[in-house]
Amino acid sequence: MTVQEAFKIETRGRGAIEITAEVVRIVSASIIERGTAHVFAQHSSCSVMITENADSTVRRDLETLAQRWAPDADAVYRHDTQGDDDMAAHARGVLAGASVTVPVA
Repeated sequence: MTVQEAFKIETRGRGAIEITAEVVRIVSASIIERGTAHVFAQHSSCSVMITENADSTVRRDLETLAQRWAPDADAVYRHDTQGDDDMAAHARGVLAGASVTVPVA
């Protein structure tokens, strides 16, 4: 059996957004007791990751690393249609990945 539901996250630009409660709500509302939940971001410059949430410095440090891996406004980028952070956002999405799959029990 498969259950599929989409949800929208509004953001004010770059940042880590906690979506655990929304995923738990959707899984809990389904009739599935055991299986897997697959979470996929449909936006080309967005990613989904599982990381610690108890300490907010983890997300801040991940942003610091992402700035090193894919800096905004790098002179070698050609794609900047939506601003100086456009290509960096795409690169970060590729590096972090657009989906995660987790067990449900």
